[in-house]
Amino acid sequence: MEKSPNNPKQRSQTLLSAPRCLAKTRRGTACQSPAVKGRRRCRMHGGTDPGAPRGNQNALKHGMKTARAIEERRQLRQLLRERRDFLGAIDW
Repeated sequence: MEKSPNNPKQRSQTLLSAPRCLAKTRRGTACQSPAVKGRRRCRMHGGTDPGAPRGNQNALKHGMKTARAIEERRQLRQLLRERRDFLGAIDW
């Protein structure tokens, strides 16, 4: 038996079984709207907006939040912490 989009009962069943939007509302509750086909968000939460293309390099402005920069800052803090502990342990 083929599904008929004109049958209101089958249409409502299809709508109810559709995956839900994964966005949070301002109240902090989950959005109850169905997600756009092939997306994880509803039309109100950006499901129809394709966003930036994959691999977009134009969004990178300064590199302060890249994984490499964060790791370098973490290593520098660790080095300064070790230096401070070492100098504190020396009896002048």
